[in-house]
Amino acid sequence: MSNNWQLRSIFEAGWLEQDRVIVFPRGLQADNRTLQRGLNRNPTDARNINLDNYVVGKFATGGIQHQLLVGFNYTRIDQESFEPPESILNLAPIDIFNPVYGQPLGTPLADPFQGEFSSNAYGFYIQDQISLADNFKVLLGGRFDIANQQVVNSFPTDSSAQQEVFNPRVGFVYQPIPAISLYASYGKSFIPIASIFGGDILPLPERGTLYEVGVKADLNDRISATLALYDQTRSNILTTDPNDPLRTIQVGEQNSQGIEFNIAGEILPGWNIVAGYAYTDARISEDSVPVGNRINGVPENSFNIWTTYRFPEGNLNGLGFGLGLFYQGERQGDLANTFQLPSYLRTDAAIFYERDQFRAALNFRNLFNVEYYESAFNINRVFPGAPFEVQGTVSWEF
Repeated sequence: MSNNWQLRSIFEAGWLEQDRVIVFPRGLQADNRTLQRGLNRNPTDARNINLDNYVVGKFATGGIQHQLLVGFNYTRIDQESFEPPESILNLAPIDIFNPVYGQPLGTPLADPFQGEFSSNAYGFYIQDQISLADNFKVLLGGRFDIANQQVVNSFPTDSSAQQEVFNPRVGFVYQPIPAISLYASYGKSFIPIASIFGGDILPLPERGTLYEVGVKADLNDRISATLALYDQTRSNILTTDPNDPLRTIQVGEQNSQGIEFNIAGEILPGWNIVAGYAYTDARISEDSVPVGNRINGVPENSFNIWTTYRFPEGNLNGLGFGLGLFYQGERQGDLANTFQLPSYLRTDAAIFYERDQFRAALNFRNLFNVEYYESAFNINRVFPGAPFEVQGTVSWEF
């Protein structure tokens, strides 16, 4: 293996200015028809930049081959938020079966807040993929992060915090035969989090630990399949406060264990398929919420299959069709497991035409207009899935 070094740099920037107004439900009264409501007006100005620089190269030490990656990442976030006393208000209750709109605004629902939040995160990482033999590779790596955050010009108070964390990563791949790859990996993660509301910076970052083992098999030269088993633990997770939907809190620890199976490839010339199944046992493992409760929004069983056929030759060359099924099993609607979102099966389809650099497509989502629910914040805020919709696209690749 000859020495081969490359320097790469990625720069991203974003800016968001919005003056949003949200009307949110606060619960039904005892008659099960009168809905308590609130209103939130929250002007926000947010900016962020992300810079990633890394060097990757190949070299040998004796008979051992290396692919080394060394990098530095910098992320900055600036956000200004202003909530005057009249920004979070009670709204007059409304009869959901006989609504009367245009009622006057009510009294303030929360204390006023204003503040300027800034975050600087510096990440230093290194990774070495070591080929000990043609059929055995080891991955060793680590990342050291420094994150500092502050809220200034704030009412009621200013605050700041700094977090320093090292996260290791280890893995290996072994091929007993060329068509079979056995792998295992271990890694830890770190996400600095903050809540600008009230000037509070949450001192504990979100932490994660992941163990995974699996096998990848090339069934032939066109189709491959992967089977993986994993165990993931996350702690200090930011979530909606069950007592105040406008605020966030940290919860203790969640654990997810599961199996994932995926298969993809070309069955026949022009006929491709991508399919997957996942079994997930995701539960609260440490918190004030009862330990053992299922994590909201995560189905125990889910699967998907998407298949396309594109005429490879003849007068219809370039014309193609796609059909897909997407299943989500029953999910808990909140961490307290007080209600469930029912399972659903959604069907999507597509018609497309590709020739050289030109592509045109019609995509049909929820083909049979199935009524289903995608997610929920709580029993008062459940989000339905989109009805049948058609999306057309035309593109030309230069």
